[in-house]
Amino acid sequence: MNATISDSYAGFHWPIPHGGSTAPVWRDGTFHYDGTRMAVLTCTESNSHWSDDLTLIHEAEAGNGNHPIDIASRTLAIQTVRTFVGKPAPVALEIGCSSGFFLRDIRQTLPHTAIIGADYIAGPLHRLASRSPGIPLIQFDLRACPLAANSVDAVVCLNVLEHIDQDEQALREIFRILKPGGIAHVEVPAAPSCYDIYDEFLLHHRRYSRCELKAKVRAAGFTIRRFTHLGAFAFPAFYLVKQRNRRLMALPAEQKAARVRQMMRTTHNSWMMSLLVRFELSLGRMIRYPLGIRCVTILQKPDHA
Repeated sequence: MNATISDSYAGFHWPIPHGGSTAPVWRDGTFHYDGTRMAVLTCTESNSHWSDDLTLIHEAEAGNGNHPIDIASRTLAIQTVRTFVGKPAPVALEIGCSSGFFLRDIRQTLPHTAIIGADYIAGPLHRLASRSPGIPLIQFDLRACPLAANSVDAVVCLNVLEHIDQDEQALREIFRILKPGGIAHVEVPAAPSCYDIYDEFLLHHRRYSRCELKAKVRAAGFTIRRFTHLGAFAFPAFYLVKQRNRRLMALPAEQKAARVRQMMRTTHNSWMMSLLVRFELSLGRMIRYPLGIRCVTILQKPDHA
C-alpha cells in the first residue's frame, strides 16, 4: 500500500465500537480491537429506512451497479474528488457504500486516496469486506455520526439522504466531520412530483426540488460549488413513466413490487439510456442542467468553519 495512504489511515481517529470503551487500530487491512480482528467496525444499533433484502433485490434487478445512471453517478463523484480535493492522500468517506461499487471504482481510478466506506446496514458491509479486503468499513447512523469533527477531506453521499427522516441533521453531521475546506458530493432523487411506486418500494421519504436541496445544504453551513442534474436528457420520458406509475399507488403491495422489479430489469441494459447519459456527461463539462432524474451538488465547508 502507498506509504502516504498508510499514514492517512494510521493518523485517523477511528470511532469506538458499539459497547466498547476504546478506539480500534487499523493495521494490515483490518481493525484490531481488544485482541480480536473485526472486518466491520459496528458503532450503532438502530432501525433503518432500508434493509439488507432491499440491497440484494436492487443488486440483482438493477444489474449489479451497471445501470447507466449509476455508472454516471459514480463517475461524477470521482471527478469531484479528483478536481476539488487537492491533497496527495486525502481521506474520502463514502456514506451509504452498500454494495461497494463506488469504492471499487475510486480505488482503481484514484489509488492514492485513503477510502473509507460506511453504511447503516451491517449485512452488506460484511459481504463487501469479503469481496474488497483492505478498505475500512464502518456501520453507523448518520444522524448521530460517531466520527470526529474535522476528520475527513471528502464525503460522497449518493442517493442516501432520501432514506433518512432527519435529512437536515444528516447534512449537519456531514458538515461537522469534514475538515475546513473539505468537499461533499451529494446526490439525491429529483422532482417531488415524480414520487411513485418505485420510490415507495425503495423506502424513500422524499424526492428533492432544486430549491429544497439548496436551502437545506446552506442551512447546514455549506457553500455550493456546483449544482446540476443527472439524467437531464432522459427526464421527459422519465417524467411520463413516473406519472403513469403514480396512478398505481393504490395497487396491492405485491403487484407494485413486481412492477418495480420489472422496471429495474428493463432500464439497466438500455442502450438508448447509455447513449444519452454519455452525451450528457460530455456536454455537462460546459453547462449545468436545470432539471433531471437526480440532483447533484458539490458542497464545500468554509475554510474558517
